[in-house]
Amino acid sequence: TYALGRLLRGRSQLRMRDLALQLQECGAEALPIVALIGFLVGSIIGFVGATVLETYGATLYTANMVAIAVARELGALMTAIILSGRTGAAFAANLGTMRTNEEIEALQTVGLNPMDFLVVPRVVGLCLMIPLLTAFADLAGIAGGMLVTTSMPNVTLAAYLHATLKSLTLTQVLIGLGKSVLFGAIIALVGCRRGLECGRSAAAVGLATTSAVVVSITLVIALDGLLAVVFNALRL
Repeated sequence: TYALGRLLRGRSQLRMRDLALQLQECGAEALPIVALIGFLVGSIIGFVGATVLETYGATLYTANMVAIAVARELGALMTAIILSGRTGAAFAANLGTMRTNEEIEALQTVGLNPMDFLVVPRVVGLCLMIPLLTAFADLAGIAGGMLVTTSMPNVTLAAYLHATLKSLTLTQVLIGLGKSVLFGAIIALVGCRRGLECGRSAAAVGLATTSAVVVSITLVIALDGLLAVVFNALRL
């Protein structure tokens, strides 16, 4: 918190080169797996929804279900779970290895703040990139649902797109993107903390990495459930 406060006051030792590296690793390099998982999740929801609603002659309403579920909940949640296992684990492993090799102590010895050089770029980078990844996952999920649903009788591409745009509101999209920022902060902070608290052995690095993934996913799902209750109470 103190390091982020220093960043907002313009007193941080953050280097833009480090931030750019984290933006690439957290964003561009994670895009293929996020798009793939988003597409598959949207396809599964579309298939299950279309199969059930076809019995009642309401297959087209699958578009509404897929759009709302992906944009409001599953896009942000699945992206966060993927990044917990990919990026959060990498944060813990990298910092844990640096702790084992006494590189963090070396930074302190030369008068550099490890928080500014190691933690802040990772937290800021992930918080900036996860909404973009979530938006891409939303598009991939809707595309997956559209592909499955339009392959069934009596559902045209134009009708599916019209139903999607009619059901999807800006509020639902913003709720999903806003939650993703909170999820990104949790993933980055947990990963960095586990790495900095790591012991000085290879086994300790493995334990820190495992703990970062488990704790991040647990906190993300718990927060998502809590926010769902709060938004429902607020009629959002």
